[in-house]
Amino acid sequence: MGKYIYMDNAATTPVKKEVLEEMMPYFTEKYGNPSSVYSLGNISKRAVESAREKVAKVLHADKREIFFTGGGSEADNWAIKGIAFGNKDKGNHIITTKIEHHGILHTCEYLQKNGFEVTYLDVDKYGLINLEDLKNAITDKTILISIMFANNEIGTIQPIKEIGEIAKENKIYFHTDAVQAIGHIDINVKELNIDLLSLSAHKFYGPKGIGALYIRQGVKIDPLISGGGQERNRRAGTENVPGIVGIGKAIELAYENLDGHNDKLIKLRDSLIEKIQSNIPYVRLNGHPTYRLPGNVNMCFQFIEGESLLLSLDMEGIAGSSGSACTSGSLDPSHVLLAIGLPHEIAHGSLRLSLGDFNTEEELDYVVEKLIKIVDRLRRMSPLYEKIKEEK
Repeated sequence: MGKYIYMDNAATTPVKKEVLEEMMPYFTEKYGNPSSVYSLGNISKRAVESAREKVAKVLHADKREIFFTGGGSEADNWAIKGIAFGNKDKGNHIITTKIEHHGILHTCEYLQKNGFEVTYLDVDKYGLINLEDLKNAITDKTILISIMFANNEIGTIQPIKEIGEIAKENKIYFHTDAVQAIGHIDINVKELNIDLLSLSAHKFYGPKGIGALYIRQGVKIDPLISGGGQERNRRAGTENVPGIVGIGKAIELAYENLDGHNDKLIKLRDSLIEKIQSNIPYVRLNGHPTYRLPGNVNMCFQFIEGESLLLSLDMEGIAGSSGSACTSGSLDPSHVLLAIGLPHEIAHGSLRLSLGDFNTEEELDYVVEKLIKIVDRLRRMSPLYEKIKEEK
């Protein structure tokens, strides 16, 4: 493979060298089952508890409130289903938004088939909810509010503190999918009145297949997976010790120099946006201009199809996406872009470039140089674009 530039860090990130080095012994030398009583098992158990402390420290939580899962989607499923079935004696109403990750939306759809009611809040053109809409949606049957911290496609960051206050005032559990936010935002679950929070290691340079769910002490929640007594009888199954060690190291590294990390990404993000907007006409930035993740650039290019754009970029050694990695095989336009008011024909031309620790300014120049040529070539095949050129 020749030159390759990876700009899809919102989909996944590479495992950092330090993370892999810390994980490796738990595949080979320290392979004991944490539930075993002998010394080899105790070594694994201590490693699991050390990682739990690291995750808890970042969230300003108690380590007993951290439960390891198989990833972000499992954590989302557990939070939504666990609260729904564990509190159905109190009510059957859940509030979420139209721009959630499918781990939330499909879980809510499942619950609707099982007697629960779900309100899907609208968002504005930037992807922000209206807090008055949230207040008005609450009923005496509402048991859960689940609103993502930051959107995986357009990067918009929601007013989480205000949402948490509304939930607390109304004695409603508040869950947030923070899969995209962890590693970019300092999150204090106590100050933000968050009752449940989902996260996933592979979004911040940890391994795939390992995540966590923060559950505030006192929250009434059913387990998602039944079996043995692992995770204090709340999540059965032999612990993925190497993965847990990896998530602990990755989250520790992510918050060692959070401000410096974000400053770099914001500088690169704003530079990329400016370069694209100043060199390519008929483009639109999606998401909030300032309340957005530091590495997120999501744009729509009119008169072209996003799939053709992605394939052309890939041929030039550039990896991007048209939205969520979980729906990359779908030909339908992004539900997020439709929710912020974009018509189908414009939403189809979306491109998400999500920057990470290893991207450079030189890579931005290369990407924009190739993007200019690709967009021009694809637009020349569009009768609508040629007609607009003629009218000018």
